[in-house]
Amino acid sequence: QVRLVESGGGVGQAGDSLRLSCAASGRTFSSTAMGWFRQAPGKEREFVAAITWNGGGTNYADSVKGRFSISRDNAKNTVYLQMNSLKPEDTAVYYCAAARSPSGIRPEERWYDNWGQGTQVTVSS
Repeated sequence: QVRLVESGGGVGQAGDSLRLSCAASGRTFSSTAMGWFRQAPGKEREFVAAITWNGGGTNYADSVKGRFSISRDNAKNTVYLQMNSLKPEDTAVYYCAAARSPSGIRPEERWYDNWGQGTQVTVSS
């Protein structure tokens, strides 16, 4: 098991930037791929980005490519999501998740087995 705690959410305007952090404890973080998902009001949770255990591989949803960047610091047991050029449609609760394998960066939720409690991001126009 791994415990995940997200932080960094907040309120911003269109065009702003925010950086989310996810601190991990428990299972060996440095050997686990990590992902970010989000859930907007009235919608299903959707994949945002994922990163392999060593940061050598990443995967992004088309809706955030070129605007969001996922990274990790294994020395700090933390994964980040840098969000630039925010849009109102980015408004959602953002969740980090630990993957079942070191290199699993697939977008389907079934490939992740531990989830954080989420952090709210609200973007106004």
